[in-house]
Amino acid sequence: MPMLSEKTIRIVKEITPLVAANAETITRRFYERMFEANPEVKAFFNQAHQHTGGQQKALAGAICAYFTHIDNPAVLMPAVELIAQKHVSLGIKPEHYPIVGSNLLAAIGDVMGDAATPDIVEAVSEAYGFLASIFIGREGAIYDEQASVPGGWNGTRTFVVTKKIPESDIVTSFYLKPEDEGPLPPFKPGQYITVHIDHPHTPTSPRNYSLSDCASQPHYRISVKREERLAADAPDGLISNHLHDGIEEGHRIELGPPCGEFTVDPNAVERSIVLIAGGIGVTPLLSMAKSIVHANPDAQVYFLQAARNSAVHAFADELRSLARIGTNVHIKVLYDSPLPGDLDEGKCDDTGFVTTEMIRTWTPYADADFYFCGPKPFMKNIHSFLQELGVDEHRVRYEFFGPKEELVAV
Repeated sequence: MPMLSEKTIRIVKEITPLVAANAETITRRFYERMFEANPEVKAFFNQAHQHTGGQQKALAGAICAYFTHIDNPAVLMPAVELIAQKHVSLGIKPEHYPIVGSNLLAAIGDVMGDAATPDIVEAVSEAYGFLASIFIGREGAIYDEQASVPGGWNGTRTFVVTKKIPESDIVTSFYLKPEDEGPLPPFKPGQYITVHIDHPHTPTSPRNYSLSDCASQPHYRISVKREERLAADAPDGLISNHLHDGIEEGHRIELGPPCGEFTVDPNAVERSIVLIAGGIGVTPLLSMAKSIVHANPDAQVYFLQAARNSAVHAFADELRSLARIGTNVHIKVLYDSPLPGDLDEGKCDDTGFVTTEMIRTWTPYADADFYFCGPKPFMKNIHSFLQELGVDEHRVRYEFFGPKEELVAV
């Protein structure tokens, strides 16, 4: 693979402060230009994240990180893997990279004006091409891996909804099997699949949903939270509400193959593993827990689930039964807004919020591996608690919903 020139590295390092100061302005302009000039790529982007500005902010952060570490791109490899998996889930191909590159360079020119000299444009172009080649290579390998396993596929495959099960007042599970009755490729616990829905307001809009069942089952299962619609014309919640209201048993939906790097190897769990779930963040962690108990019954599993109350608490019975099956499984359920009787009737073990002291006293934090998932404020708190306890970052894994964002304020 060709390396970046010393000149490009020097120029990119020099302009990084200026780019960082204008990064979100650049990314907003980038998406505006690209959707206008190349509307065919709009379907790849979650319009709810566009609407909230989350995608623009995430891209700005990614650009700044790349520019900052332009002389040591190895530092970015974990982020590259996360993004490459996401790109493959959406069907991004090599021919899409020139579209992004040309619009990004044009957006930088629009925002920076005369400051975007020919040398700067040339350097940014070379830097983008270098990074694009890394992504194209890794994504090609993922596509090959997906297609090579028994039952594997690229693109979309038709599945049938064999069961639709309410898990709480706001979460519903969909059990999915291939329409062609062919083999179902294995997945890594924690991975997600991409649901392609032809919705009138967001045609062929893809959405990623974590697989929530044990990896050894003869079906895929996704468990979808009904997201509240903030406004009638807003894109948020369109697909989740459509799945709840418009998809029934016997219906067919198009799925992309399993993707994602927030995973665990059930057979390789040697020390204790702590899974901390907030709200619908339970889905990938439940898949991990069930898969570990099934494949590795000697593993020590600690599962801490935080929910509002029993009305919205998904998988209560499933978690309790998991604790009965696995003698080394420890379950703690916490409600922050309990309904009358929730605590007395044993629906939760405690009330309030997760705290540093709770993690200190309930988990083997000194040597355990931690995996957590949930809403951003929840994630920020858990990450802060683990830092306070001195848990090494190499023992901490997490996944955000939507665009990747930093947990720690800079």
